[in-house]
Amino acid sequence: MSDLLSVTRAMELVLDYAGSFGPETVDLTMAAGRVLQQTIHAERAQPPYDRVMMDGIAYRHGSGQTLVSHGIQRAGAPGQALPDGPVCLEVMTGAVLPEGADTVVPVERLVREGRLIRFEEGYEPRRGQFIHRRGSDCAAGTELLVPGRRLDGPALAVLAGNGHAQVCVSRIPSIGIVATGDELVDVGAPVRDWEIRRSNEFALTGALLSRGFNCIERSVVPDDLAETIVALREQLSRHDVLILSGGVSMGAFDHVPKALSKIGVERVFHKVAQRPGKPLWFGVGPEGQRVFGLPGNPVSATTCGVRYVMPMLLAGQGLSRPEPYTVVLDADAERIPTLTRFLPVKLHHDATGQVRATPCPMPTSGDFSFLASTDGFVELSRGDAVSPRGTAVLFYGW
Repeated sequence: MSDLLSVTRAMELVLDYAGSFGPETVDLTMAAGRVLQQTIHAERAQPPYDRVMMDGIAYRHGSGQTLVSHGIQRAGAPGQALPDGPVCLEVMTGAVLPEGADTVVPVERLVREGRLIRFEEGYEPRRGQFIHRRGSDCAAGTELLVPGRRLDGPALAVLAGNGHAQVCVSRIPSIGIVATGDELVDVGAPVRDWEIRRSNEFALTGALLSRGFNCIERSVVPDDLAETIVALREQLSRHDVLILSGGVSMGAFDHVPKALSKIGVERVFHKVAQRPGKPLWFGVGPEGQRVFGLPGNPVSATTCGVRYVMPMLLAGQGLSRPEPYTVVLDADAERIPTLTRFLPVKLHHDATGQVRATPCPMPTSGDFSFLASTDGFVELSRGDAVSPRGTAVLFYGW
């Protein structure tokens, strides 16, 4: 096993070829979840005026306890000037602070008698209270968002608030998922004793969609070299990324590596020191297409998709890499002397709020019936000893 590529080195090679899928400009209404590819600066000072923070009155501090109302300053209207003397303007939340006023008193602290407004007994306003000063959030030109940020709700609000009706984001790559095998039948088709329904492509589709990759085509090819060559050549011409499931081991009908070589895909590596997923294949097409050959067993295919394909796609989008998600083992977990082990787990929080992972080993990499009851997998380095309860390990969510 010593000649097999390590998980760390395999991931480094995959990321070396991540490249970029390029930018595109989309309407702000379509930008949710996309990865930003431009720097966003504040269009103007925020707030752009001294802003009233409470419904009530605006007045000149110290001008009296009983005031005469001289009208209303509404939100969305130009600012008014406050006359001299013991007077006030009634104000709405979000309105411009009237010129000459320096204090806002909330309506619940006031008693009204016609045009006369007085403070409730014992109430002493502080000068400058309930005023959101111009530029106190940020000055014009302040850098607010940088490339690599996934556009969530707050980021979309920043874009809208600064006049960006269109935004430059990373292009979503076109992805082809190809299942291989004579034993595979469609989900809704009758299934005979020696056949299985296609499932890997749906596990991979779910992982892709949950990460924002929605330009997907699914197909299936039989265990025939000539047909595999034709099908993969066609898929390669249409997509930025190919994800193949099955046909990468050493069996007589595992035609994928040979077919990829025939259509000009250069192998970067084949086989990694890991379980499940040792037969993993990765290569690059003649026009830079990234090609993954995943093992056909469902646990292997899903695990390799999450561990290798998803990070490459996110890197190609220019997404700022998140800090590793570390959890703590809730029970001892056996390691493998010569292989990195990917172990399915369920997560929970303990009494201190720490995230703990309960190991849920699958019987084999072909047994996926209970994989949906887990949250993802942890990565255990190779070694003879167990990883004891309490060990911090990296977690990858499905």
